[in-house]
Amino acid sequence: MKKLVVLTGAGVSAESGISTFRDSGGLWEKYKIEDVATPEAWRKNKELVLEFYNQRRKQLLEVKPNRAHELLVELESDFDVQIITQNVDDLHERAGSKNVLHLHGELLKSQSTVDPSLVYKIDGWELKMGDKCEKGSQLRPFIVWFGEAVPMMDKAMELTEKADIFVVIGTSLQVYPAASLLQYVRPTSPIFIVDPNDVYSWRKAVHIKEKACEGVARLQQMLKEI
Repeated sequence: MKKLVVLTGAGVSAESGISTFRDSGGLWEKYKIEDVATPEAWRKNKELVLEFYNQRRKQLLEVKPNRAHELLVELESDFDVQIITQNVDDLHERAGSKNVLHLHGELLKSQSTVDPSLVYKIDGWELKMGDKCEKGSQLRPFIVWFGEAVPMMDKAMELTEKADIFVVIGTSLQVYPAASLLQYVRPTSPIFIVDPNDVYSWRKAVHIKEKACEGVARLQQMLKEI
């Protein structure tokens, strides 16, 4: 069974109703990155950071996986599918995907501020000041913020190097280090990009210029011919 590695971004979740960051009307038009998504923001105003992620978490619990998520699950019948996602939502898991690696953390979890190995599932949508880990330290969102290292990057590179087919869905390939994963795809492995916008790829790729739901449906048909 061929190994299909899929890198997903905000465009996959957008059709479920999750706000994207970079598109018109996206989250970054309402919030400044430096105010809510950096270690400095956390040190400066923990309440604002917690509220930002609480609202995102509340929204996540009100939406459900879309057809693109479901189609990726269906592909598991014909391929060994590994998803590497830049998204912090759990829509891939809720749809039924078995192998999901989160590069940028998980919205429904919290993390100790003194011991990063202590990670907890959040009950409901609120994480508040005074919510502490077992060592007595304030909990923070389990999110990789701008300026922080990406702990799962090495694992993502290892998975990419083993891909027989590599697919990019709903990401601009402008966020690093995630975008650099294309450099680790074997020269003999084809690359497919599903995104309605022009996406720069330094290597030749098949570009399906559709939104995620329609694009992944087309991808599914194309993969049957490989």
